[in-house]
Amino acid sequence: GASLLTGSRQTTAQTETAAQPEASSSTGTTLFEGQRETEALTVAHVDTSRELTAAEVYAENVNSTVGITTSITTNYWGYQTQSAAAGSGFILTADGYILTNYHVVEDSNSITVSLYDGSTYDAKLIGYDESNDIAVLKIDATDLAPVVLGDSDTLNVGDSVVAIGNPLGELTFSLTTGVVSALDRPVTFSTGSTMNLIQTDCAGNSGGALFNLYGEVIGITNAKYSSSSASSEASIDNIGFAIPIDQVRSIFESIITNGYIVKPYIGVTVSDVSAESQSYGLPQGAAVRSVTENGPAAEAGLQENDIITTVNGEAITGSNDLVKLVKAASAGDTLELTVYRQGQTVTLTLTVGEQKTDALPTQTVDETQQPQSQNPYDGQYGGQSNGQSGDSFGSWPFGFGFGG
Repeated sequence: GASLLTGSRQTTAQTETAAQPEASSSTGTTLFEGQRETEALTVAHVDTSRELTAAEVYAENVNSTVGITTSITTNYWGYQTQSAAAGSGFILTADGYILTNYHVVEDSNSITVSLYDGSTYDAKLIGYDESNDIAVLKIDATDLAPVVLGDSDTLNVGDSVVAIGNPLGELTFSLTTGVVSALDRPVTFSTGSTMNLIQTDCAGNSGGALFNLYGEVIGITNAKYSSSSASSEASIDNIGFAIPIDQVRSIFESIITNGYIVKPYIGVTVSDVSAESQSYGLPQGAAVRSVTENGPAAEAGLQENDIITTVNGEAITGSNDLVKLVKAASAGDTLELTVYRQGQTVTLTLTVGEQKTDALPTQTVDETQQPQSQNPYDGQYGGQSNGQSGDSFGSWPFGFGFGG
């Protein structure tokens, strides 16, 4: 089976075969149930206690870095045109699982992966999570050099980082260095989705790995600051972004092992409380726009127009704070909510549920989950939300584009 490598050092706590239907000898009605083996994913620990130079990080990981090119066929008024796109990725397992950005392979008809030694492979898209901009690919290869996964939650502003990838899709297997400029930076893209990202001054490359100086992957480079929401516009130097690896690890592991994605789910959409509304006496927090019928929030007694002000004693200043806490939770976890409701303070206990979605077509498997919308919403309290059920976000006032 596939095996992930995780870094281990004192400062970091790390510890399909299709069944053929058989004829029934009875005259009754028979249901056939599919059965297949799931991918066995094991985790091996690697000693990463020694701090490395940037040159050593490159030497140890350049063979784990891949270039990705795609072919995209577009139909314009009955005429088909083909175009190519390029990005980066990195090897997760020795048997050929690769992680990259979803926007690198989005709408592609074919995907080709190039290794540092010059060999190329046709890649299959195993699954993706568009909302977190990640995709898992698989190539038919063995004895590859996988990366070592680190712990992005231990990062500090000022920590040195190294990126390896293909900036602009042309400057293959390049090394860039920098530092962590900010953590948990909420960034809203032109698609309307918002993510909490690592901000660096390290030149980026979409889908490439961001390493710490222990040689561990702590992020996936996915965006650069742009003067507009289009990445083709002039970019501002020394501002890049990466997805924290801890934020998406359970998602790509679920894609590999299960073929579907499991996320914590509470069944609400929320928005920010505007400064104007706060000036009239409303508290800051996450304002509940809607509550999914029979969902965890509904069962806990949460109602539309409630304002969630604390979760487990931690202050909620806006919708993004709530989303971050829910994403960090697991199914079955208990959340104690302090809620402002029509001038009164109410305490509610909510048990986090589970949302399952198919890893390939973006369709919902969990019947209790409402369809997602990307349309901005101006809520009762003046804040904005992108309308994603269970994962709604506030706005961020700049334009960002996915960077090459």
